[in-house]
Amino acid sequence: MAEPANTTTSEVHQFGGILTDLDGTIVDSTDAITQHWKRIGSELGVDHEEILKTSHGRRSIDTLALYDASKANWEYVRSIEGTIPALFGSRARLIPGAKTVLASLTSSHAPWAIVTSGTVPLAQGWLSRLALEQPPHLVTAEDVSLGKPDPACYVLGMEKLGLVGGKKPVLVLEDAPSGIKAGKAAGCLVVGLLTTHGEDEVRAAGADWIVNDLEGVVVGGWDSDSGCITVEITPVPLRG
Repeated sequence: MAEPANTTTSEVHQFGGILTDLDGTIVDSTDAITQHWKRIGSELGVDHEEILKTSHGRRSIDTLALYDASKANWEYVRSIEGTIPALFGSRARLIPGAKTVLASLTSSHAPWAIVTSGTVPLAQGWLSRLALEQPPHLVTAEDVSLGKPDPACYVLGMEKLGLVGGKKPVLVLEDAPSGIKAGKAAGCLVVGLLTTHGEDEVRAAGADWIVNDLEGVVVGGWDSDSGCITVEITPVPLRG
């Protein structure tokens, strides 16, 4: 198994497959999501800043349950999330390095999936709006009974890739502490991005490597004989 290390030197490791989060990892949707919760908060009579304190990396259905249980249902959640890319998509940007990582995963034919706390309409909306590669597998909020930091979503991701109990480690790309914890609890190795949270939070969540963004992750070739994909990781310098 790959052994993580926090150095300024690039490291090359091999994995059986890759699971990546979407919002905050592939898509910088912070401004769009802020506007979304401002709109929903107004309907709920709740300050959106209060909602935003705990909403990132969490399923909307779990967030809504804290404020109005009647709206914590999939019909409503899918409806409101499906409007985000259309209403606020101009505020979203790709995380640096994301397009290259997804293109490399697709061209290599390596096992990979997107594992997100968003619903299908939100995930597909971002993929379409930003002209991103369609993943061979997609795990969304509707697929699990418990959201991150519960590991169910990443366990399901590994199941879809046929890698549960495999000899090769699976790599997770995540930005939120809840997602990092979920990946670790699922038995994966995790690259934590500093795109939405500070280094202390990402490190405390248990990330094996910490990078500024996906420019610190280079996906190489897939070796079908060994069942491994090569990944070069350049972590941020370890603070003294």
